[in-house]
Amino acid sequence: MKKIAFLFIALGCSTFMNAQGVFGKLNKAVKGDSSNKVLSGINKAIGGGSKTSLSNDEIIKGLKEALTIGTDNSAKTLNKADGFFTNAAIKILMPAEAKKAESTLRKFGMGSLVDKAILSMNRAAEDAAGGISNIFWDAIKGMTLTDGLSILRGGDFAATDYLKKNTTAQLTEKMRPVIEQSLAKTDATKYWKDVFTAYNKLSKEPVNTDISAYVTEKSMTGIFYSIGQEEQKIRKDPAAQVTDLLKKVFAK
Repeated sequence: MKKIAFLFIALGCSTFMNAQGVFGKLNKAVKGDSSNKVLSGINKAIGGGSKTSLSNDEIIKGLKEALTIGTDNSAKTLNKADGFFTNAAIKILMPAEAKKAESTLRKFGMGSLVDKAILSMNRAAEDAAGGISNIFWDAIKGMTLTDGLSILRGGDFAATDYLKKNTTAQLTEKMRPVIEQSLAKTDATKYWKDVFTAYNKLSKEPVNTDISAYVTEKSMTGIFYSIGQEEQKIRKDPAAQVTDLLKKVFAK
């Protein structure tokens, strides 16, 4: 979870710049053709050239710390009951190819069966979100100076995009078997089978969707959405700067 740190200094720098008019200074610093010059420029922009200017090491460490806090907060939030289910932005619903089946079953008074299937899919995603921290840690530890500068030059979700690029393959590999076990544990597999067994009796076009692949994909979408929200929080809200280093880095 120490991965979102680099991202958050970029975010914090944005907030700090808006408050102090440093945004222009940072842009000029980042446009330099030398990593040392860039960091020196960023250092001056943040510290105003005073004796309290941050060192390059502190800047890098602060970004990594912010990334770690952001990913950790996301994992903890999603790994709780209703972490997915009551969040309208990431709640896992029936896949598009199953919408007709859902509509038909609700029409014939079997809505509760569909609701159980939806709830169990979200419970599986919540369960799987508990084992992702190490993957993000590795990506954060592996962040280079070049990566950090790219995040600083990037948009509001540059840190999230960095993590997405560097962890999607590992997340898929790790989460799918966990989700398959969770689907069985939460009876999602059973409800899924019941839903489409019932539907296929009423339709000439059977539905056969890969539930584990679908829930894995939607789970990762929800995870990165949550991380993006944490990134925005750290960028824009001083109250989210919860350690001494972050306060120092993002201080006005």
